[in-house]
Amino acid sequence: MKVNALPVRGTKDFLPNETELRDFVLQKISDTYKQFGFQKIATPVMEDIERLNKSDGGENLAMIFKILKRGQKLELNRENISEDDLVDSGLRYDLTMPLSRYFANNRQFLFMPFKSIQIDRVFRAERPQKGRLREFYQCDIDIIGDASNKAEMELIAATTAALENVGFGDFTLRINDRRILIDMIKAAGFADDDVMSVCIIFDKLDKIGPDGVKAELLEKEYDPETVQKFMELIADVDDEEAALDKAAEVCADVAVVEQLRQVINFARDIAYDRFKVVYDKSLVRGMGYYTGIVFEIVSPKFGSSIAGGGRYDNMIGKFLGESVPAVGFSIGFERICSILTDEGFVPKRSDGVILVYSDTDYFAEVVDKAREFQALGLRVNLLRRSKKLGKQVDALIEQAGYNFMYAMDGYDELRPLGKK
Repeated sequence: MKVNALPVRGTKDFLPNETELRDFVLQKISDTYKQFGFQKIATPVMEDIERLNKSDGGENLAMIFKILKRGQKLELNRENISEDDLVDSGLRYDLTMPLSRYFANNRQFLFMPFKSIQIDRVFRAERPQKGRLREFYQCDIDIIGDASNKAEMELIAATTAALENVGFGDFTLRINDRRILIDMIKAAGFADDDVMSVCIIFDKLDKIGPDGVKAELLEKEYDPETVQKFMELIADVDDEEAALDKAAEVCADVAVVEQLRQVINFARDIAYDRFKVVYDKSLVRGMGYYTGIVFEIVSPKFGSSIAGGGRYDNMIGKFLGESVPAVGFSIGFERICSILTDEGFVPKRSDGVILVYSDTDYFAEVVDKAREFQALGLRVNLLRRSKKLGKQVDALIEQAGYNFMYAMDGYDELRPLGKK
């Protein structure tokens, strides 16, 4: 009986061409981040379950892959056993909480402000869909130890540059500050305990519109007068400056609006019309740990965001007992790759040689010849001569872009093949 060879639902096998594209994107993003002075780090895929559960990850906390205790610690025969008795760790659902723990554990070895790169796998037990798997890569950059909005500006510069270097343009950078939205909600008359619930509903504004937001708030049985006042506060204002002035009227700290305005103006100054920048009062971001400015990048090529992030000044303090400013920006790697695949994008390849040999050739000489070509910067595929040689060569030309051929028993010079 055959064993099922399909990957676990929500995961994917990647063919050579797909992996080549993924490597290209990863390298472009990583190289760009490094050009901006960020340093790459790595953290374990597993984290203590208590840390994960207390990480303010919003709806992602319901999608943690939990890991059973091992060996003698796993006591399955106990009465009235609960999940807490079975689980002691889980797979990370993002890279922000692991970074916070990492910083708290390694602070004495790190230069401040600390600018990190994390490009690694994360795991979420959610419903798979296009561009969203249960195992996927995130490409994060974070700045820890800089409380000024220059940190947000630096992240925006690096992230937009990375997207452009991959080949993306004509995207829109949406920016907001959670503190402004929270003050709007409180100014309308909502209680402190209702703030996050209202945020979650308001985050749907671009999908369900103002009427939909109002209907959901009333469905939650919030006071109709409070709901109506909130709708008036968030009503569209055609002019962005006027919208920010309106936000300043209800914001407890006017400096928050000025700092947001500075970030928006900075982003426009570096965009040079290559991408758009907008103040979006409905932008919330799903994670509960964001404390200030939040941002998101959307592309007309994809139905939802392709990058997002924000400031999370309170998370590291949970480990150190003191406030440490932090802000991060993450590129949706899987969504980027999905768009490029749909567009038929093929990374530029270096020249490659198909080196054909026969069973009668001394294999050490074959490898020596391959090394001669490799020393010239060429890729070399060693191909044993067979009756299907023509089909094999055609496949290598089509799938891997080989454009030269050399036969150990045929001729003493490189033979050009079809186009890459």
